[in-house]
Amino acid sequence: MRSRPVHTAPLRRAAAAACAALLFTALASGTAAGAGPSPSGDGDTGLGGLDPRIVEIMRKPEYRHARWGLLQTQPDGGRVVRSLSAGEFFIPGSTAKLLSVSGPWQTLGSDHRFVTPVYAVGERSGATLTGDLDLVAQGDLTMGGRTRPDGTVAYTDLDHTYANDFPGATLTPENPLAGIDRLARQVRDSGITRVDGDVVVDSRLFAPDPVLDPTPTPLIVNDNLIDLLTTPGDRAGADARLLWRPRVAPYEVTSTVKTVAAGKPTAVTVTATEGGTRIRLSGTIAADAAPLLRTSPVTDPAAFGRTALIEALGRAGVRVTADPTGPNPTGRLPRDYAGRARVAEYTSPPFAQYAKLILKVSHNLGANLGICLMAVSAGSDGCEDGFPVLAAFLDRAGVDREQAELMDGRGGNPADRATPRALVQMLAFWQRSPDARLFREALPILGVDGLLAENCRSCPARGKVFGKTGAAVGGDALNDRLSVGAITIAGYLDKGGGRFDTFFAGVNGASTPTENPEEVVGIANDLALIAAYLQESP
Repeated sequence: MRSRPVHTAPLRRAAAAACAALLFTALASGTAAGAGPSPSGDGDTGLGGLDPRIVEIMRKPEYRHARWGLLQTQPDGGRVVRSLSAGEFFIPGSTAKLLSVSGPWQTLGSDHRFVTPVYAVGERSGATLTGDLDLVAQGDLTMGGRTRPDGTVAYTDLDHTYANDFPGATLTPENPLAGIDRLARQVRDSGITRVDGDVVVDSRLFAPDPVLDPTPTPLIVNDNLIDLLTTPGDRAGADARLLWRPRVAPYEVTSTVKTVAAGKPTAVTVTATEGGTRIRLSGTIAADAAPLLRTSPVTDPAAFGRTALIEALGRAGVRVTADPTGPNPTGRLPRDYAGRARVAEYTSPPFAQYAKLILKVSHNLGANLGICLMAVSAGSDGCEDGFPVLAAFLDRAGVDREQAELMDGRGGNPADRATPRALVQMLAFWQRSPDARLFREALPILGVDGLLAENCRSCPARGKVFGKTGAAVGGDALNDRLSVGAITIAGYLDKGGGRFDTFFAGVNGASTPTENPEEVVGIANDLALIAAYLQESP
């Protein structure tokens, strides 16, 4: 049996002085505490070949008992520039997404588009359908909810899927029901104005796999989340303002959050009852606070999508006689759709746009969805069957998959492991691909965008490091601190002249002095700095 997953957090934020030069005049021989072995015959170059600023970071007290891994290779022939424990297993965090996103990208193709159809199942008489409208879910990650007018997929540097874990998450402006609304208008344009029957979501594409957490579903609307944005009122004592979306019955949201004086603590609690459909916000928000985003899960995505489509049909001028709320009536589904009229379809942006979203913001649901989509490509509705497809791809790509162990797509399962060498082999594969630039620019860019947007904004390496970040952090109740299982980064270093070195840097087994999450941010900043120093070093 596969084991249960644990939370994986993204890397965030950098100090303003992230790239200030660190004075270091001498480097002792041998191994720094927590820095891993010196040259061992396994290709390790040890500490002697590292920038002294990197060694100084590795010798910080928080890494006293930690283990470091590092690998940098040149693109032509893969010559090793720097190496430290490159053949040993590390907890990868979300750098595992380099493997799990590459698999469906290559299996489906960068130009693959998801086409989600709606079929009329029944008898048509003029504008009336006596029967059902069936939306056949195809595993579209966003269903138009992030699609810009130019066809690209929108994202923010800190995605709403992380809103309950980190301050500063924001929403994209796009309508999360855009794809559903488009389907409804197409049904109306087909001439149907009345449905004497029901609307059914066909989710038989694959079975939800609870070991993949968050669990992908064939129909996903707004990442299966309700967004809850609280803004301070005009003065202390006033009710806070609330914006929530998408507004779909029977979900109801109420708020008793009050505005308090500037500088006072902001603390908002979200509770959900009645199967998640009654959501209540309580607490306080400071008058000078930025808008605070929280989310609540959609507990039944198929039923949610059914109601959303019935409501959208009503807005488009199509009346459905069935009750818009309630369970999704899967017992009404036909065996197949041969001979049924397709009355609407929504076509997604190309898969490369979804891959960019997943990599830029470390989108966990999208990474796990890729495993299920690979299973579907092999003719299976069991997500676990996506792993053999991924394995076959890694073999073709020249990645030694015995140097990787994955139980999910996000890099959050406690069993997940990868060596620096395996991840760098994956990165090297893309350098030989026609999509090399497309993949490289889909990664967060240091000081520019994604989860590296706030790091190193003023240093020479800004815009010259393309890196997927990752972290695995938990509590240490014994010592009243945080246990940092992993902080990692892997990607490309722009060395100039068209040369992009592949690299991995990561630390396993660090700890923070206290339970303050900002101390984890400091470790994440250290890894971003190491990447910057690798780029700057000859």
